Amino acid sequence: MTAAPAGAPEPAWLRDLERRAHESSFVTQLPPTTGRASAVLMLFGPADDGGEDVVLTERALTLRKHAGQVSFPGGGADPGDATLVDTALREAREEIGLSTDGVQVVGELPVLPLSVTGFRVTPVAAWWRNPSPIRVVDPAEVARVARVPLVDLVDPANRFSSVHPARSFDAPAFEVDGLYIWGFTAMVLDATLRLAGLERPWDRDDKRPVPDRYWRGG
Repeated sequence: MTAAPAGAPEPAWLRDLERRAHESSFVTQLPPTTGRASAVLMLFGPADDGGEDVVLTERALTLRKHAGQVSFPGGGADPGDATLVDTALREAREEIGLSTDGVQVVGELPVLPLSVTGFRVTPVAAWWRNPSPIRVVDPAEVARVARVPLVDLVDPANRFSSVHPARSFDAPAFEVDGLYIWGFTAMVLDATLRLAGLERPWDRDDKRPVPDRYWRGG
């Protein structure tokens, strides 16, 4: 990995995240898939509290799949994308108006399946060395863009296990600043916080059903 250009320096835990993710089981409980290649951008940046935050989006309620759910910017690979890193950065430009000039890519995490669509998703970890304004570009696709402090994500008061009414297992979830984070995104965040050494003990026996509005219709 090359050294980051001038700007806010990336934290030590992020520099080591790619290696740790590939050496561990990372995210479990996800079924195998051979679907379309896709990528999401896990964009971490300097937070106002002196720590770090991560960029998340809330999908529009009008979408056919994953309506209203919280996700990382991302989507399926296009023929013009040379790499999956290019896919993640292009999608972030299209969805949240990200100026990628201020972004330092750290690495690609293990490929994961997205159960509803069957996509094979590569999380691309990156550091926002020079943050710039971001916004909702297309309200038909994204309803909200947020920079969520990691200190809020690791707060045990904001963590619980979500139980999907139609499935037989529970999984980590978060509720922060009006965002209900569950499913694929929550699993990736949970694994990332654990590997980064940022996780705090939380009550895994606190099991809550996923509200209907977040899962009916995919």
